[in-house]
Amino acid sequence: METESLEELNKLLAKVTYTSTVYHIHTGDLVNFLFEHHQAVFPIVIRQPTLPVLYDVGTDINDHVTVATKTFMRYKELKVLISSLRRYYKDMTLIVADDSFESEKITEDNVQQYIMPGGQGWFAGRNLAVSQVTTKYFLWVDDDFLFTDQTKIEALVEVMEAIPELDVVGGSVTGNQFYFSLPYEEGDELTGGCLHRKSNGKFNSIPNFPRCHMVNGVVNFFLARTDAVSRVRFDPKLKRVAHSEMFMDGLGTLMVASCGHVSIGHQPRSANADYAKFRHPAQSKMEYKKQLHFFKNHLKCILYG
Repeated sequence: METESLEELNKLLAKVTYTSTVYHIHTGDLVNFLFEHHQAVFPIVIRQPTLPVLYDVGTDINDHVTVATKTFMRYKELKVLISSLRRYYKDMTLIVADDSFESEKITEDNVQQYIMPGGQGWFAGRNLAVSQVTTKYFLWVDDDFLFTDQTKIEALVEVMEAIPELDVVGGSVTGNQFYFSLPYEEGDELTGGCLHRKSNGKFNSIPNFPRCHMVNGVVNFFLARTDAVSRVRFDPKLKRVAHSEMFMDGLGTLMVASCGHVSIGHQPRSANADYAKFRHPAQSKMEYKKQLHFFKNHLKCILYG
């Protein structure tokens, strides 16, 4: 076709189609158009559409949220947690991952207890608990937390529903709104990059929620989209010392916020010598965690501040 009409040329180009000859679920290509001394290059994004995953949200908060926790040799604290949960959410499902060496059966209504081999670890238990969640969201709590008048799960759900891109929203524990940012500098293939866990590091506030800010990681009290966190997982190699690591693995994948208007309490600390031996592990465990970071995340430095 020959034409001096720009309008006709645009009509012709509008009918050009691209068909990939090699199957790939997520890649790209470049299309080149040459005309005399002129060249136009168009980037093509090739992406396999994904199926939506929908949840029946039912009629109340119990159909939206499952509470999940991990317990280890602290049945006294776990029972107090359950009692406080029932004071405010009597029908909400609680999933308990239990790797105690001597397990004790929990017979409370709407409690699903999953017994693990003894001492499997913190992150292995988190993976198990989250894997059994069937609701759109789960609320993570420690087994020695305490639900109070300020533990408004509905308020966290409101934030998540208003901002569909959010994957995790944290609250505060006895007024401690622990959160952090994770500045990351990519390095080269040989030496790796640098990661800084910056306590109290935050970004912009969330529109219509002035007490909520974008962050990279939050405290052990958070509401999360089940599908999103399941894709990141908790590294089961980390048995005793772990929390920030899930957010580090999810950096660039999980969108996280921290909100100061929802809080949960903490039970008074009681002496438990057997538990303490595992709660405060040897320095070698800390060193192993750092070694795992350097290798798995290809880092040359990690800073905590």
